[in-house]
Amino acid sequence: MDAYDRSILRHLQTDGRISNLNLAEQIHLSAPQTLRRVRVLEEQKVIRGYVAQVAPEALGLGVMAFVNLSLDREQFRNVRDVERQLMAFSNIIECHTISGDFDYILKVVAKDLKSLSQFLTDTLMQVSGVASLRSMICLEEIKPVSGLPIE
Repeated sequence: MDAYDRSILRHLQTDGRISNLNLAEQIHLSAPQTLRRVRVLEEQKVIRGYVAQVAPEALGLGVMAFVNLSLDREQFRNVRDVERQLMAFSNIIECHTISGDFDYILKVVAKDLKSLSQFLTDTLMQVSGVASLRSMICLEEIKPVSGLPIE
């Protein structure tokens, strides 16, 4: 990856809808060369995809929480089944395996505290293999999802 590729990534992280012509002008390459480089970055899965960042509040999702989840050690052989179930829940917007006292950290959105409580109790705790949960309510989002640092 050279300086042009890094510049392309910086610009696309800032504006994923930038036209190829404008991107080419910004990075000082021809439009065909720029398009070729973007396609290679996509094919190599350096660029995973393009999304619109939607404000949760605009969709009535007023609560965000981080949920630490532990698996029952006896059920650990079914870990991939648990992960498939977690991925199927639309209000879990991120899921990461972690080191430490818990096995996963989830980023969860909900309409309100009652909806969050119902999801945790009636849905998440009912997943076979889940041993325990610990939730932390996000009071305020200081720095939302942003691009990766590209040196």
